[in-house]
Amino acid sequence: MKYCDLTLSTPAENLACDEALLQLAEEDGTTGEVLRVWEPMQYFVVMGYANRVATEVNLAFCQDNGVPVLRRCTGGGTVLQGPGCFNYALILRIHESDPLQSISATNGFILKRHQVALSELLQAPIDMQGHTDLAIGGLKVSGNSQRRKRKFLLFHGSFLLHLDTSLVEKALRMPSKEPEYRLGRSHSDFMLNIKAPSSRIKQALVKCWGAKELLARIPIEQISALARDKYGRDDWNLRF
Repeated sequence: MKYCDLTLSTPAENLACDEALLQLAEEDGTTGEVLRVWEPMQYFVVMGYANRVATEVNLAFCQDNGVPVLRRCTGGGTVLQGPGCFNYALILRIHESDPLQSISATNGFILKRHQVALSELLQAPIDMQGHTDLAIGGLKVSGNSQRRKRKFLLFHGSFLLHLDTSLVEKALRMPSKEPEYRLGRSHSDFMLNIKAPSSRIKQALVKCWGAKELLARIPIEQISALARDKYGRDDWNLRF
């Protein structure tokens, strides 16, 4: 597996990068599997593909406070990204007979690996909760989502390290859909910062996935085009 430690300058470019890496793997075939890691430098809201802005986001607050609202190409719920989040993206090949053949099997396969890696790192019990969460003591520490193509899939997510949860309360509404284990709790009461250095999370993921070779080809042109024509446009981000 190849490794890419790349944080781009804008929210749109960072979302575009994950999709561009998936497209490159699917269309080119030579890139193979990739682990990308990045850490956002500014706050922004990211909705799941099918989320509705009015339902999930306090749009007035975000507009008044310069918090961009974007939509990703994968499913799942709406989150606040920003300093204190550690993000990763996996581009994985789908073989004819392996644990990545279905959405649910993929969730279980990847989250189990991360559960073990995080538990070893923190020396604490980590639980798999909902469809795509990792939690400590019933508090969410990681959320994840995926997009599938014919030959490759994108599975990406975040680890909460030092995120300002008070800002989450202001930027996001209560989710329209929530996992059973949330029990109706507010964002602040449901989320937990694990307060680990991002370098240690990075090392744990590199070890977990055996990402030993640096990714030589960064699809800059595809990233720029997607950021400009998709993730930078209201007709994509605010479409629902």
